[in-house]
Amino acid sequence: MDELNWSDLRYALAIGTAGSLVAAARQLGVNHTTVLRRLDTLEQRLGARLFERQRTGYSPTEAGALVLEQARRMADQADEIERRVLGRDRELTGPLRVTTAFVVMTHLLPQPLADFARAFPGIEVEVVENAFLVDLTRRRADESATWTGREADVAVRLTSQVAEHLVGRPLGMTHCRVYARRGAAGLPQALEPLATLIREAPWVTFERDAQSRVYDQWMREQLAQAQVRLRVDIFNAVAAVLRTGLGVGILPTFMEPLLPELVAVSDVIPELSVPVWMLTHPDLRQTARVRAFMQHVGDGVAALLER
Repeated sequence: MDELNWSDLRYALAIGTAGSLVAAARQLGVNHTTVLRRLDTLEQRLGARLFERQRTGYSPTEAGALVLEQARRMADQADEIERRVLGRDRELTGPLRVTTAFVVMTHLLPQPLADFARAFPGIEVEVVENAFLVDLTRRRADESATWTGREADVAVRLTSQVAEHLVGRPLGMTHCRVYARRGAAGLPQALEPLATLIREAPWVTFERDAQSRVYDQWMREQLAQAQVRLRVDIFNAVAAVLRTGLGVGILPTFMEPLLPELVAVSDVIPELSVPVWMLTHPDLRQTARVRAFMQHVGDGVAALLER
């Protein structure tokens, strides 16, 4: 049998993970015919069919399941090697990728990031706005580069649940209140009991099926009988709609400085107070640029939250 090509194995792994040629091709950044050709090559080398081609997608055969299990182990080992090498980096230069949510990027990170960029001009920070915490131990396949590219080095998140395999520091607490457009006819303009707002005010809330955040759960339970005028998916969208005077909605209090046209109409809602975490993988925390970022930017965000 010809020597196995690791590059072919990663194509099989992408198919097994994505469940179809098209999805695997999208993940790898190639044409789906390329994925099919590489799979055919691998199956010919192994002398076994690795996937059953079904109308609902590609399902691994017994041989395919064995290959996928081994390929995942090889991918994990490659990831660990890369993380450990990165963890020994002592230079304050190079790229650093940060993932966070839109609302954090808009309201908490601009000034700390600008201060960091001036203090460490050799570090190139790339911010990826994402509402969900990526798995910093996993990598994304890249046809034009090595086996993988890092998803993120550091994550900044509003969350009360931190994955056990990540390390980091809490930067402070965020709090939420109900807001309305200042001076809008038919909307409350002063502090009112939350029960009154839920019963009487028109609301802008999150999408009905969202459930990953504490805010989603609270809105689904508390606003089940409320007058919902519009549903959106993120806090920035809530703020944009509230500025039209359509209704009231929940926002973190740290958004207030950039939204002078809104007025708080409730007290802080204790159930919606959550910490801001800055997280990384244990193998990366001693990397000089990661350590500098977590200290410098973390201190900046903590100062903003304290104010």
